[in-house]
Amino acid sequence: MNYKKIILAGIATMSAGLAFAHGGATGVVKERMDGMAAMQEAVKAITPIMRGQTAYDAEAVGRFAIAVEMHSGEAMTSLFPEGTGGKPSEAKDDVWSDWEGFEKLAMQLETLGRALGEAAGNGLASGASTPSGGAMMGSQTEMGGMMGTNTMMGGQTAMGGTMGQPGTGMMDAEMLASMPADALFMQISQTCSACHTKYRAETN
Repeated sequence: MNYKKIILAGIATMSAGLAFAHGGATGVVKERMDGMAAMQEAVKAITPIMRGQTAYDAEAVGRFAIAVEMHSGEAMTSLFPEGTGGKPSEAKDDVWSDWEGFEKLAMQLETLGRALGEAAGNGLASGASTPSGGAMMGSQTEMGGMMGTNTMMGGQTAMGGTMGQPGTGMMDAEMLASMPADALFMQISQTCSACHTKYRAETN
């Protein structure tokens, strides 16, 4: 699977994982569902850029990064107090039985969102131009070595670190911010996928 296909798969994972219905939710359950809805809209807005269908827009990437950061970390975990599982919530009991793992993924997502905000001016690794016209990391071979080959939980990502184990393999913020924007988007996608796989119930 080449790098472009990996990006497209990541976009599909994020979009599908964020689709849901409120189902009469109220209070904190509705509030966290509204946050996921905001993330879904942010993903839709950035998708054409990450697919290379439209010109690279650093400001749009920055807005997406802000949305990610706003709806992750403590802002996310604070919306999951004990006793708020069950219908109409789509949160599995694993959120609370494995709180440490859930919290680490939320914090990891916040770090990646902040890094993407700083990296918005870096452009795309896949050869797309930055606003100034320069190509970033213009080969798939370079990026393949950087990202590794697996894209799901347990796979290798940035510089050989593992995203599959929550809270491990994360580079520091400065190193993350030096990466191309689509590489960070892919890591955000993987983190969302890992969280949905373990902590979100499937809906019919």
